[in-house]
Amino acid sequence: MMNNSFQIFNELHKSPEPLLIGNVWDVPSARAFEAAGYKAIATSSAAVAETLGYQDGEQMPFEAYLFMIGHIAKATSLPFSVDLEAGYGKTAADIVAHIIALYELGVCGINIEDSVVVSENRTITDTDMFARKIRAVISGLSEKGIEMFINLRSDVFLLKLPGGLTEAQKRIERYQQTGAHGLFFPGVTKIDEIAALTKMSALPVNVMAMPGLPDFTALQKAGVKRISMGPFIHKHLHTELGKCIAMVNTGNSFQHIWETLP
Repeated sequence: MMNNSFQIFNELHKSPEPLLIGNVWDVPSARAFEAAGYKAIATSSAAVAETLGYQDGEQMPFEAYLFMIGHIAKATSLPFSVDLEAGYGKTAADIVAHIIALYELGVCGINIEDSVVVSENRTITDTDMFARKIRAVISGLSEKGIEMFINLRSDVFLLKLPGGLTEAQKRIERYQQTGAHGLFFPGVTKIDEIAALTKMSALPVNVMAMPGLPDFTALQKAGVKRISMGPFIHKHLHTELGKCIAMVNTGNSFQHIWETLP
């Protein structure tokens, strides 16, 4: 089944300028990024989970996540990708079923990560095991005629594994043979390591906002094709909410609110 949003989204990863993607958690955030001229949006699973009162790491029911995704998809005309965490399923067939449900809502891309959260502890998955799962997922989607941008997230740097760059390069070698469309390395911030990743990868490389991440010009020169925000704008806004509430309390009035509204 031809997916025009997929084609547009795929092409955005081929531009000389990195795709700065707006990470959203509800309808107002999606509309804000679209109004600001962003070319694509994606969910932050952590931000959506927090909005719905859950912890990150597949703690929210997939049905609850799907409900929010459906409302966001109806509210935007932008290419829309979803952070699917580890797939919300134990088997490739389960994951394929979830991706098809997203596709039917108008989603054109997913992130799927090579780590899992068990009892609040995140651990990395064996490289070959993850690669086999992804190949099975992509094969299942192909059999159904589903076009979906598959962005493989590796948590080597996020988990601060020993020999992170070497381990990441090993995973690049395996992951880019799965049929995926992109590779995502949240947690990497050193420009020389970023350049080493993009040099080795035949697929577009995605990095994420972290303290110490170089500016967008430097990332472009290092070969980065996609830049994510993760949950950090969501966290920033909630910090500002706390400050606003405190000003109402200390000022004993709502004057601060009227002064800051447009």
